[in-house]
This record gives sequence, structure tokens and C-alpha cells, in this order.
Amino acid sequence: MTARPPGPGPGPAHPFALRSRLLAAIRGFFTGRGFVEIETPVRIAAPALETHIDAEPSGSRWLRTSPELHMKRLLADGWPRLFQMGPCFRRGERGALHHPEYTMLEWYRAPGDCGAILDDARALLPEAARAATGSPTARRSGTDIALDGPWETMTVADAFRRWAGWDPVAAFDADRFDLDLVDRVEPALPRDRPVVLTDYPAAAAALARLKPGDPRVAERWELYLGGVEVANAYSELTDPVEQRARFEACAADRRARHREVYPLDEAFLASLTRLPPTGGIALGVDRLAMLLAGADSLDAVMAFRE
Repeated sequence: MTARPPGPGPGPAHPFALRSRLLAAIRGFFTGRGFVEIETPVRIAAPALETHIDAEPSGSRWLRTSPELHMKRLLADGWPRLFQMGPCFRRGERGALHHPEYTMLEWYRAPGDCGAILDDARALLPEAARAATGSPTARRSGTDIALDGPWETMTVADAFRRWAGWDPVAAFDADRFDLDLVDRVEPALPRDRPVVLTDYPAAAAALARLKPGDPRVAERWELYLGGVEVANAYSELTDPVEQRARFEACAADRRARHREVYPLDEAFLASLTRLPPTGGIALGVDRLAMLLAGADSLDAVMAFRE
């Protein structure tokens, strides 16, 4: 690990000081609303299975890509509101917007759904931005993003029809979906306001429940600021049979792609029988800090880099 190149000297204007204020504001936001901050294991026996996310090995275990499964086990034990900020890891990810070690904020409401989580996010971001920078504004490539202004919401189907020329809800193609999302849809999203993409195809539901009345889509949304994905939220799947089937399908897909297949987390699956309707989210703290600093790379807000 090497230190970041020289920039502004130590002081309140330094990106590290901004990041410190951001972390304090996030903690204050949630503790003030009755959430309990929790710490869960970083070195785990069974990472969640997702097709394109690879966990970093650590001896006979892996470093977590998310604290999600452990946090849901606590929710199933009766904790109604939890949050956590801490390190997560993904193997092989490095770039201006990716780092193999990153800080994730996750919070959950039980009972709750992704709509309640969206309400939290709308309140959190401008409050945290004001605390960090003095303004409820983020910036990307010279464009200001008013976090306390209107947030635009559009469905994934509408966004893909408009900018990629096809509807992934009507006919899903996993590889095409991932490529077009990155190459066509994300670059075309409005830059001057927060954008929420909703109603992801059922095949991209991961750990989200399907939408009542329209099982073609999942109760999942993602938040974009300046075209950068910042957060991913679900109404959580609570059916252990369906969740096991999804994990097994993902394992088969990973095996076919010659990617490592992780054990199923049986303790997590067993806990789903006790999990009430729940809303949850993962938010990239490094990306949010980068955007509040008006920087172009995560390196600007991370003290060390590989």
C-alpha cells in the first residue's frame, strides 16, 4: 500500500477531513433515529452468491463482500433497525470507481421495505453532505448535483428502452443487461440530479423479493449521482426456499463460467423463516465521499492505495 499523492495540506479542507465529517454525520443520523450500530465478522465461511462478484480468499474462509447475511440474521432475532459501516472486499476490482477494499454502509428496517429505505436515503444524503461540506450538493465532472432537490425516478425497463433499445423485463439477457447498463444506460442518466432506477428484472433480483402483482420485476432500486452508482436497495426476500433456489441457480451459473462457488450459508437460510418484511440497502461510502469532494477517483478520499 502506498500513500496518496500530495494534495491539500492537513486541515478542514482536506478530503480526509471531509470524509471524517461524513462518517460522523452518518452515525449521528442513524443513532438519532433509533438505529443500533452493529459489527459483524469480516472473515466469513460463506459469502453471498452473486454471479459477477468474487470474494477474496482468507485461508479456509473469505473476506466479506458485504455484511448483509449476518445483519439479516440479527434482524431475524428481533432487532428492528440496524446499521453498519466497515470494510468490505472484492477480488480483482481496481479503477477510478473500484477498489479491492472499500467502506460500505448498510442499514435495515424490520418491518420495512425499499420504499422506507428510499425515504431514509432522501433524508440522509443532504444532511450528511451539509455536515461534510457545508452544502447539500455533490459534484461530478464539474456538474453540481442538488441532493435536497427532486430525485428523478425511472424504471429499468424505461431506461433500457430509451437508451439501449430493448426491454430487459420482457426478455432478459444477463450478459447483455450488464454490458448495456454500464456502456449505454449509466452514461446517459441525468447528471444534475439524483436518479433512482427501480423495478429491476426478476432475473436480477439477487436477494430481493419480487413485486406483488408483477413478478417480472423485483422490489429493488439503485441510486445514481452524476451517473455513478452509489447505493443498491431491496425489499428483502424472506422465503428460504426461494432464496436457496436462487443461490443454487447462481452457483450453477458461476460453475459454468469457471468461477469459484462458495458454500451456502445455512444459518442465514434458516433465519429467513423468522425474518419479518424488511428493507435494506448497501451504500458505497468511498464513492459518496468522492462525489462530495468533487473528485474524479476514489484515491482522492482514501488515505492509502495499492
